This record gives sequence, C-alpha cells and structure tokens, in this order.
Amino acid sequence: MSKEVHSKPIQQMVAAPIHFFSGALYPLKALALIRQSPQLLVGIIIPIGVNVLLAAVVYVSVLLPGWQWIAQLESSLPSWATWLDNFLQVVLAVTLFVATGFLLVQFGTVLGAPWYGQLSENIEKLRIGQIPTGQISLGRIGEDIGRAFAFQFKKLALAALIGVPLLVLNFFPPVGTLIASSGAIALGAILVSLDFLDPPLERRRLRFRTKLGLLARTLPASASFSLICLALVSVPFLNLLTVPLCVIAGTLFSCDYALPKLQNEPEKK
Repeated sequence: MSKEVHSKPIQQMVAAPIHFFSGALYPLKALALIRQSPQLLVGIIIPIGVNVLLAAVVYVSVLLPGWQWIAQLESSLPSWATWLDNFLQVVLAVTLFVATGFLLVQFGTVLGAPWYGQLSENIEKLRIGQIPTGQISLGRIGEDIGRAFAFQFKKLALAALIGVPLLVLNFFPPVGTLIASSGAIALGAILVSLDFLDPPLERRRLRFRTKLGLLARTLPASASFSLICLALVSVPFLNLLTVPLCVIAGTLFSCDYALPKLQNEPEKK
C-alpha cells in the first residue's frame, strides 16, 4: 500500500508532459473528426457566417483603435527607453490580438449558441454514445436562459477581479506592461476555455465553480488546450474558422478529460 502511495506522485510527474502535449492536440483531433464525419459541417457553416459579421464590428471598433493607442504609447516613451520600443510593440500587439480574439469568442459563442449547442450534442453522441436529456418546458427554458446569463456574469466578475489590477500595471512600463500582458494572456486562456468546454458541462447543469475547478483538476492538459485555443482565436481572419473548430475540440476534451472527473463530483447544481 505504501509503495502505491509513494509511486503515485512519480507516475503523475511522468504523465504530466504527456497530458500537456495531449491537450494541445485537440484542435487537430477536431479536424480529424470533421474529416471522418462531414455531416458536422452543417453545424459549422452558420456560426462562421455569424463570426464574419461580428468580426467586422470587432476589428473596426477594437483592433484599429487599439493599434493607434500602441503607436501613441510608443511615442510617449522616454528617450532612455527607446531600446525597448520593438519589444513593447510585440508584447502590446500580441495582447491586442488576444483581446480581439477574446471578444470575438465571447460574442460569437453567445450569438452562435443554438448551433454550437447542437453541434456539441452531435459530437458527444459520437464520442460517448449518449447525452443527458431533460424535459422541455417553459420553466426549463427560462432556467436555461437564467443560467446562461449567470455564466456570463460570473465570467465578467472573474475577468474584472483579475483584469483590473493587470490594467493598472500597464501604467508602469516596461516591467508593468510585461506582467500585465502575461497575466492577460493567462486570464484570456481561462475564460476562452470555459466557453469552449461549456456545452457538455452545462448539459449536466454544473455550477460555475465546478466548471472552473475542472480546469484545475485536468491540468496540465487543460493549460495547453486553453493556450492553443487562445492562440488560434487570436489570429485575425483565421479565427473566423477556428472558433467553431475550438468548440468541437472543447467537446472532445470534455468527453476525454473533464467528464470522467465528475464521477466523484455529485453536486451538479
């Protein structure tokens, strides 16, 4: 018994790099699934159209003004910090692309929720053979809407709790800007992954803290999954296609990693 207890941490250390690598592969697994099941494309076409319209608004209202702000910030640097100009430009540009992709995901997943939900259900059926079902009623629909608003509100609260201090750090370049940018990427990865993992978790009516806890319990796979999805949705124009792809990847990840963790998680409301 004692040998098993002592060997478990060693096994976890050995498995950690494997799980980290595995988490990053889920977008590729999603592509493979689409190739094997072309009928899934029907559930992707309409969300892509929604993303195109939404991207036009986000790029004009966020990306272009943000780029102008970066140029103004660089011009205001003191003479002794001019050697940091290229470094800060890269850091701020990456942060801007991440923020733009994050907004596209937030609004895109909400507007495309009916199609993404059906797409996720089809994938879960293919993966594990069945999905939770509930009786359809006006009360159930009302509860679902309330839970959706609560989920978004709690994500905003989490973003504000962490994001406001990070925003303040931007007023202390260059070190503060570097810390704020790194923190913003980590925060964006968490929030984006919550959106992509949510459809199968919400079908089980899990609490927000349980969903957040599953990210921690599936580390390090969830870390690499979150970061690769954030990177994919942060590339302008490419993210029009990668948002639906990450929804599929998130469902696959939930089926393989998150849902098995719920065996010891009886509280679901």
